[in-house]
Amino acid sequence: MELSKRLKLIINNIDPTGVLADIGTDHGYIPIYAVKNNLCQKAIATDVNKFPLDKARLNAILEGADDKLEFRLGNGLKPLNNNEANIIIIAGMGGNLIVNILEDSIDKVNELDYLILQPAQNPEVLREYLYNNNYEIIKEDLCLDENIYYELFKVKRKKGEITQLDPIYYEVSPKLLMEKHPLLKDYLKLKIENYNRILGYINEETENAKIRKETINNKIDLISKMINYL
Repeated sequence: MELSKRLKLIINNIDPTGVLADIGTDHGYIPIYAVKNNLCQKAIATDVNKFPLDKARLNAILEGADDKLEFRLGNGLKPLNNNEANIIIIAGMGGNLIVNILEDSIDKVNELDYLILQPAQNPEVLREYLYNNNYEIIKEDLCLDENIYYELFKVKRKKGEITQLDPIYYEVSPKLLMEKHPLLKDYLKLKIENYNRILGYINEETENAKIRKETINNKIDLISKMINYL
């Protein structure tokens, strides 16, 4: 079973554990790979839709891994019992949705050894939530897969772990910046391109438009300084 770069990034951040739960499993590649390669003793694959769950079950049978997997239909962490999983993985959905899933089942989140989160959109929303809501940021990582950048967060709940950052650092990982991650420079250049594209669409001369332009130009300036640092 060949994994994409973004899925390999998740696999590379899994420490061997007892029970792994993959929330929104889609094809089931992560839990199947994990049980086959002894990254966990058992895996639970959940999805809110029956069709991908059935596909994941079939993939597990074809890979000879179905005896160590359970498949459960349901939303978020609701299919899991308390204290049932050691770690959970949530990937392939937006940062806002991941935040909602965590908040809806915070009692279950509190019990986990750690979580691996890989938002498909709005990583800045997830980062702001994590830094401000009692999560220890164990690691952040980044990959480029088919011309799309994916950020990864490896975290655990920890009371009193609140770090308010300048808003720009919710968009740009302070950890990846300090580590001078090899992909970060190109990632930041893409951010500047996107902001310049947005500036090109702002044609009004209203007060709100001027404030919006000023805000974006300030972000471009800050990100440019980060690129120079790298």
